[in-house]
Amino acid sequence: MMGTQLPLNGIRIADFSWVGAGPFLTKPLADHGADVIKVESRTRVDPIRSMAPFRDGVAGVERSGYFANRNTSKRSICLDLKDSRGRELALRLIAVSDVVVNNFSPGTMDRLGLGYDDARVVRPDVVYLEMPMMGTEGPHRDCRGYGLTIAAAGGLLGLSGYPDRPPVGTGTNYPDHVPNPLHGAVAVLAALRKRRRTGQGEYIELAQLESTVNAIGPAVVAAARGEPVGPAGNDDAVAAPHGVYPCAGEDNWCAMAVFDDNQWAATRLVLGAVDWAHHAQFDTVDGRRRDRADLDRLIARATVGWDADRLATALTTRGVAASAVRHADDLVGRDPQLRARGHWVTLHHPVMGPSIYDRTPYRFSATPGCLRTPAPLLGADSRDVCTQLLGLPDDTYEALEQQKVVG
Repeated sequence: MMGTQLPLNGIRIADFSWVGAGPFLTKPLADHGADVIKVESRTRVDPIRSMAPFRDGVAGVERSGYFANRNTSKRSICLDLKDSRGRELALRLIAVSDVVVNNFSPGTMDRLGLGYDDARVVRPDVVYLEMPMMGTEGPHRDCRGYGLTIAAAGGLLGLSGYPDRPPVGTGTNYPDHVPNPLHGAVAVLAALRKRRRTGQGEYIELAQLESTVNAIGPAVVAAARGEPVGPAGNDDAVAAPHGVYPCAGEDNWCAMAVFDDNQWAATRLVLGAVDWAHHAQFDTVDGRRRDRADLDRLIARATVGWDADRLATALTTRGVAASAVRHADDLVGRDPQLRARGHWVTLHHPVMGPSIYDRTPYRFSATPGCLRTPAPLLGADSRDVCTQLLGLPDDTYEALEQQKVVG
């Protein structure tokens, strides 16, 4: 798709962020047309470039599928920001950018001479987003961390797992992939909208702790009322049964959520002639919730002989929410819904070759986003950005490259 058809065409973002939340914030903006220039370092390489999975199991900064999936449609330049000439080039990039993004600890960009006050000298209407873990104020402002520790600090791990067992993670760095980039992207787009109306830029401080806390609203409300809050496993405040039940074969499961008595009647019909399903204790939602441990045990006995997909289909056709539990290999190779929607996109990466990527999950009718390019190689666009965008003469660029200021 031509870039002129994309909704964010003409917006440029100087992206100093790394690891998870920042790059995943700028990815959808890039996929929808923004010129996202990822500012990287050869001496402090973005850690996600060194994270598995690697193509063919061979590690390398250009072989991480994790990095590749989070950085489509972007360009990459390498600058030595400890060198005054590298910082000057960074300021020149900011001067021609609409947005600056970073997720460093408070004060890091200021110490480099690239903070908001420095940025608005060269670009008065810049939209400048900082994403420190704890924010720029408060007793814990200098704490640093990643998805797991943010999930712990923000209360997610206090709700995960089962009662009387240690907290468990979510299986992914949830704050890095959902609340933090979501809130950050909305904030950037809102500030750009305001700038279009007023001509004024904006400084945005997004504390990743606070956007994570936003994800546990019901628990916070309950705690404020003095109600006990803690891990509940798969239990739900309304539905019963509400859980994941074993099916035929190894590690096959079906999730189901039954919210009312009509759905329970449909569930009983699917499970067949099991005497316990008609016990009076299970006739109402309150009764099923009160005796949910017994109910879960009995349902598990009934589902263990079912194929997970067949059980889910039988339930959903009768109005009961259900799904077989999918593993990643199921989603990539066998999921008919994702295949029908064309979710998986193959791009040719210069080192990894043909590689699959997630397509943008929302579809615009007139200006749909697209994965324009695979993730960039480290510093792949340094020359083009420095000479064509920033106006550096070729010989000057080559001298700075030899001195490892750029490259």
